[in-house]
Order: sequence, then structure tokens, then C-alpha cells
Amino acid sequence: MSTLTRVWIGLCAAACAAGLAGAAGAQSPGIVGIIAPEVVVELVKEGFVFTEGPVPAEDGGLYFSDIRPNRTYHVDLAGKVTLVREATGGGNGLALTPAGELLTAEGEAKRITWRGTDGGISVLADRIEDNPLIAPNDLIADAKGGIYFTDPGPRPVVPGRPTYVGYLAPGAKQAIIIDGGIARPNGLTLMHDGKTLIVDDTIGSEIFAYDVQDDGRVVNKRVFARLRDIPEGKESGADGLAIDDADRIYVSTITGIQIFDAKGEYLGTIPVPRQPANVAFAGPDKQTLYITAREGVYRVQMLARGANRVGK
Repeated sequence: MSTLTRVWIGLCAAACAAGLAGAAGAQSPGIVGIIAPEVVVELVKEGFVFTEGPVPAEDGGLYFSDIRPNRTYHVDLAGKVTLVREATGGGNGLALTPAGELLTAEGEAKRITWRGTDGGISVLADRIEDNPLIAPNDLIADAKGGIYFTDPGPRPVVPGRPTYVGYLAPGAKQAIIIDGGIARPNGLTLMHDGKTLIVDDTIGSEIFAYDVQDDGRVVNKRVFARLRDIPEGKESGADGLAIDDADRIYVSTITGIQIFDAKGEYLGTIPVPRQPANVAFAGPDKQTLYITAREGVYRVQMLARGANRVGK
């Protein structure tokens, strides 16, 4: 990437952080092989309260949450939005099992649920090592059907209150703690081979990586990357994550969608009209990047493609 492009990306990110990108669309400066120059981040629909949890649907559309009204929606390729579920228990993060079944992290109801093809809801977990869940936030299923999830608890942050990165093994009735040492764990994803787990921290600027073991536990926690251009004294706002077919990581932050390569090197930032909460590739070819951002849902056409697997 040229020095000029990096400077322009930094200016766009700073504008977003200062609240100057409030128009209906925001142009990307372009990132080689990822997004073309001057592509507009377009609004799909607004009028929601707090959108979250985007995950691609089998038909090329997208599921997403509206947390505070307790609803899950589906948006099709034409942009038509349909209500999928009400009374979601503060449904936040969404994921799909390898069989395509919808999972929800229900922050208000303090549980993780599974939605059957008949629309019925089953509780998969509401405890972690004999402790009740506090406010599960985001989740992703592995190839075995196990579930990684974050439980940072609700806002405001309470000093000394536990936070969890957890794992629910296939068929298990109770989750295990795999990390209790992140200030406010939030978004997470798995690399393509399923051997590396990535987790971010809404408060800090560090993104962490772990080596995944055969039983779903993790070892070798380390800093994978550090977020850029976070204003001094501000939380990073690091939230939902997405991954593309080259294992590049997309992180929603207060400056926009920050992108890192598979080794954690910063590649650039896509500015967004509102502060983004989460991000996911969808569309028939997974080349549309959807962004949930406060009252709206946005999308932008990409050169990169999303992960070649069910879900994110």
C-alpha cells in the first residue's frame, strides 16, 4: 500500500472518530485486493435501535439482531427486511452451526440458544463452570459443532466482575472458561483451518490469538494485532469480527472497519457513516460486506471474499 493511501485512510478514520462521516454513504479510499477506490458504503435500511450480530444466510442474504427491541431480522439480496424472531432475550451475536441452524447469544436472558427449523428455541447453555452467564455477547461455531463465545457482562463495566471467553463442546450441558483475563472480550472468529481463535477487547487496542486444541480448549495466548488511530483516552470500541478467504481479519471499531492480514499487519480502515458494531460477508459469492451500525444496516461491494464455510 502506498504512503499516500495510508495517509488518506488515516484521515478518513479520524473523520469517522470525530463524527464527521454522518452522511448516508461513505467512500472508501481503497485497499489493494480488498476494496476498490471510491466504492460507497451504502445504507440498506435504518430505523432500528441498535443493530448487531450479522451472519450470512444460506440464500445469500443476512440475519442480524436489533438488540433492544429483542428482534432478529433477515435481509434479502434486494434489501427487503423480514422479521424472523421476536422476544430474543436481548439477542446480540448470531452464528450458524455447520448444519445451518441459527444460534443466538442472548445477553438479557443470559443464555445461548439454538433455533430449530420449526422455529422452536432450545437453550444450549446458561452456565459456565457452575457460574451463571452474565451477558453473553458474541459467538461462533467450530467445524465440530462446538461454540466459542464471549461474555463481558453488561454495561457499565464493574471493576472485579468476571468476564469470560468460553467454549461449549458439542453435546455438553455446561461451558468451560478458556480465558478470564480480557477486560471486555467481545468479537471473535476462527481462522480457516480452525486452529487459531481470534478475540478482541472493546476497551483496549489489543486483538488476541490462541492456538485451538483438539478438545476445544486453547493455549498460547498472544497479541495478534493492535488497533490503529484510537483517540487518546477513548475505548477502542472493538466489537464484531469477520474474516475473508485469505484469513484477513475485519474489526469494527470507533474509527470504522479496521483490516489486518493473517499475520496481524494493519492494511487499512473502511470508514462507516455510523460507528459500526459488527460486520459479516454475505451475498451469493460472499463479496458483499454488511455492517451493522447503530440504527442502520450498511453494505459495500468488496474485491475480497468471505470465508468459504457456513456462517462467518
